[in-house]
Amino acid sequence: MTPGPTSTTSTLTIAISEVEKEKIDLKAQHNNTKREESFIASSSTILPSCLISRFRIKILITSYRILGKFPAFSLRKFPRSRRRSSEGTTAMVVYSSCRIMLLGLIIVVISSWVLDKAQAFGEFGFEFHHRFSDRVVGALPGDGLPSRGSTQYYRVMAHRDRVIRGRRLATQDQSLVSFADGNETVRVDALGFLHYANVTVGTPSDWFLVALDTGSDLFWLPCDCTNCVRELKRPGGSSVKLNIYSPNASSTSAKVPCNSSLCTRGDRCASPNSNCPYQIRYLSNGTSSTGVLVEDVLHLVSNDKNSKAIPARVTLGCGQVQTGVFHDGAAPNGLFGLGLEDISVPSVLAKEGIATNSFSMCFGNDGAGRISFGDRGSVDQRETPLNIRQPHPTYNITVTQISVGGNTGDLEFDTVFDSGTSFTYLTAEAYTLITESFNSLALDKRYQTDSELPFEYCYALSPNKESFQYPAVNLTMKGGGSYPVYHPLVVIPMKDTDVYCLGVMKIEDISIIGQNFMTGYRVVFDREKLVLGWKESDCYTGETSARALPSNRSSSSARPPASSFEPEATNIPSQRPSTSSSSYYSLSLTVSFFYFFSVLAFL
Repeated sequence: MTPGPTSTTSTLTIAISEVEKEKIDLKAQHNNTKREESFIASSSTILPSCLISRFRIKILITSYRILGKFPAFSLRKFPRSRRRSSEGTTAMVVYSSCRIMLLGLIIVVISSWVLDKAQAFGEFGFEFHHRFSDRVVGALPGDGLPSRGSTQYYRVMAHRDRVIRGRRLATQDQSLVSFADGNETVRVDALGFLHYANVTVGTPSDWFLVALDTGSDLFWLPCDCTNCVRELKRPGGSSVKLNIYSPNASSTSAKVPCNSSLCTRGDRCASPNSNCPYQIRYLSNGTSSTGVLVEDVLHLVSNDKNSKAIPARVTLGCGQVQTGVFHDGAAPNGLFGLGLEDISVPSVLAKEGIATNSFSMCFGNDGAGRISFGDRGSVDQRETPLNIRQPHPTYNITVTQISVGGNTGDLEFDTVFDSGTSFTYLTAEAYTLITESFNSLALDKRYQTDSELPFEYCYALSPNKESFQYPAVNLTMKGGGSYPVYHPLVVIPMKDTDVYCLGVMKIEDISIIGQNFMTGYRVVFDREKLVLGWKESDCYTGETSARALPSNRSSSSARPPASSFEPEATNIPSQRPSTSSSSYYSLSLTVSFFYFFSVLAFL
């Protein structure tokens, strides 16, 4: 028996079997392809909510095959009933995949939007300093300025309030203050505004020491002027040079045309494309700033651990002519208006999507503070609504009660929160209520004041007395928010003894809450919700100082005395996370989950 023929026949049989098997597999694949095409055709009807085309589903099936989750099986091997089951299972797999992909796409889009908004609506700010702080006195020297805390100091600051705030506070319009104990005089115009900050503008950037003012709106700088204050003389004979802004020197500047919505003097324009002129008249007699509006970059720094630099495009005034107290030195290097009008920096930052339309100011005990744009405060702060009154809205709120030492008097009156006013001024009824209540509870003997003191209710301290008690003062705002006044008193050393005075004065027009009643608070001016908020703060714990005023370097330093404004860092602990950004992020995340589960339920 020879094995040859049998082996050949066996091999041929195997080859034929493989050919038949390949034909069967090809037929199965052909049938499977038809089934897939049929499924794709039906998917356009089955999945209209997914809006997935046949081509997309084909890619989906191919992807599942690559992943081994959609095997190329032969449908002919299954009974008809199992084929239907398999088709249904396949449809459900692709349908579920479609739903997951759609939900994932929605989450990605919304998450990206949330993150972009959370980053855009951040907090940005800078440090500011009191006019009599060491830094400002070193940078803006004045002739014969009284020492801080002296009798002359309080008298001069009270008179400064009247001069700077003009007709609202003025009882007489003198610019010189003389003291009874000698021939010394102080020119009040040289004192200027109450708070100053160093800001940088333009490209390349220049530094400007600007006055902060919540009572006005426009941010303006001395600009291309022939009669600007270019330097200030120090008592020792040296001088401090001031930068002058020039749009032509900044590559990021642009004119504001007369057809801009921010141009309020279009009637003075030769054509719609002309430079928009402006003129701002202030309450002080003869005080104004005149020029043209421009756009440029204000360099801000984020209030977080990264201290990210943010170039913010803002509208500012190119102040070509300054008159009155501006020309005499009240705001020699510019004015930063923080009012409610559209042209103010907080409004422009909100319009550009850089920060929410809100800012805060924190007033420390040492004369330093911080302003933060985009800060809407915290959830536990107390609030009261703003009274918006046209045509010139201010930060006006309503007080409903005054409590002194636990004795409460119901009295409703309006008052303006003005960070640029040193002391608090109350109309007759409110002034009488708070002063007489305080006087009835004071433990120390009333001090008979003279013309040297601007305050009416003062009390003498016993010799060698290191501490004293006084009645607590508390205001209740409209809405029920309690506002304890942490620093209602001023302590003044006199010749024979030390005295303390209630830091309020009488006014005829409208009451003003000045900086002395704001000290110890972070005050939030929320222009979006139209509320004023407040919370206790020392301005340092959890705060960041990204910009500081130039110091007055001593001549003994290794470096020469500063002859121009330069940035100098101040080390203050890093600030808390941005409450406005985090709350905005939380809200957006809630919206994202709402959409997620809504789509999930729909599918």
